[in-house]
Amino acid sequence: MTGGAVRVGRAIALALAHAGMDVAIGYHRSGFAARSAVAALRTAGARATAIRVFVCCQAAARAMGRRGGHIVNLGDAGAERVRPDYIPYALSKTGVESLTRGLAAALRPRRIAANCVAPGAVLRPPGFPRARWRRVTRGHAGNAADVAAAVLFFATCPRYITGQVLKVDGGED
Repeated sequence: MTGGAVRVGRAIALALAHAGMDVAIGYHRSGFAARSAVAALRTAGARATAIRVFVCCQAAARAMGRRGGHIVNLGDAGAERVRPDYIPYALSKTGVESLTRGLAAALRPRRIAANCVAPGAVLRPPGFPRARWRRVTRGHAGNAADVAAAVLFFATCPRYITGQVLKVDGGED
């Protein structure tokens, strides 16, 4: 679960654990939060680990072996929008989508499906003004449970469904 250490990603990881799944969390700079999330996942009964960046997908595929499984990455519904002040972020999220399609093709022979859930406005960032959040979401923000439901779908769907990006954005894009 990319981004599974904090906010929406953590809520998704916990939903997966409560559904009886084991969870590997991919993180970049959230080492402390990742360790905390792993502890919460283990408390929920899941086998869990945290692995830094793209290496998480590789490690998950190795752990699945030939029995197959599912990799679900987390993107962003707005990644393709042109925003001069969000170039590095948008690049990373469109990269996650490209990574997902590449993994789908590479891992198909091993019966591993790779898909991506791309949430829209779900949780107001800390310090983000409430009035601006209402304007951004047009009063129609989603919640972490909406995103978790999409991830659970990809985590349990037929492995023939692979390489897909599902926007969970309330029809905003």
